[in-house]
Amino acid sequence: MPDERFVAALDPASPRVALAKAIADGYIRRHPSLEQTWDWGDGVAMFGMVDLYRLTGEPQLRDYYQAFIDRFVENGYDFLIVASDRCPPALSALALYEETCEEPYRQVVTDTLTYLYDEALRTEDGGINHLGTQDIFGVSLWLDSLFMFGNVLIRWGELSGEARHLDEYHDQFSIFSGHLQDDSGWFTHAYDWPVSAQDPDVFWARGNAWVTAATYDYLRVRKARGESDPEVEAAVAAQVQAILDAQDPATGLWWTVVNRPGETYLETSASALFAVGLARGLREGFLGEEVRPAIEAAMAGIEAMVVDQGDGPVVTGISGPTTVGDFDHYASIEVVDDLHYGVGAVLLALVETSDL
Repeated sequence: MPDERFVAALDPASPRVALAKAIADGYIRRHPSLEQTWDWGDGVAMFGMVDLYRLTGEPQLRDYYQAFIDRFVENGYDFLIVASDRCPPALSALALYEETCEEPYRQVVTDTLTYLYDEALRTEDGGINHLGTQDIFGVSLWLDSLFMFGNVLIRWGELSGEARHLDEYHDQFSIFSGHLQDDSGWFTHAYDWPVSAQDPDVFWARGNAWVTAATYDYLRVRKARGESDPEVEAAVAAQVQAILDAQDPATGLWWTVVNRPGETYLETSASALFAVGLARGLREGFLGEEVRPAIEAAMAGIEAMVVDQGDGPVVTGISGPTTVGDFDHYASIEVVDDLHYGVGAVLLALVETSDL
């Protein structure tokens, strides 16, 4: 069944939703749930399916992520939750628990929260180690984490009504932004990472976009509770100004090294996640009408990156998995089509912008 609250805020009859359904249908055909792993890429793809299902009620979407979660519930998963990148699968379990109230799904969420609160290593000021329980490279913060574990805190905080989880997101955002946000508004990729050097003033688009998308969802939930968070709102608003200034005027997309236009390549997943954050911010009143043209331009660019390759529409132009590095490292990352997290990001964007 569609989520009536979700449907009321968005538009299930939008052409963007029709495109999202076509993308999801093809992806499900090409990538059976039995092939999916307990990791961030497949978890983000499933998260896109979750929000599309909430809007449309299409049974095959739920069947897909339910089969994914059920396989791990049956065979074991708790030993896999050892890092930020292992948290996104819990978002599918959370959605299934919301719909069914079945305890095994709640247990997945509980186990993920136990990892976050009790098991993950932390910096001296409390930031959650991106590599979780592993200290082989010390304790470091990566931007990606604010989306990977952040959405679990946000969505469970919303569903359970327990402010503790929203407070934890606030605390983590404050710690991360304190170490990573530049005066320009952009965030650097990592803090205290000893393995590879980072160039100063080189900002990775998708890392920044993870933050934008998750943080405006956090602010949405705070607002729904009659609360506000001026500190977080101001920090992400500074990032938004940088986002608007960096958008490519010809395509509506963003470069993978976002502040170096023309020197790398335009990237689909980051552009989709920026669109998610901007649209959420606009719809919830945190951003003004000045962002609407940027959202529309972004969506036109994203839709142009969806290409029919003979088996339905395929999301193209996705930067491959990216570790921390210098400018040449980010510029050299291979571009891939039909990649799980890029598909998930585009589904989230098509859903989030369906009412604009």
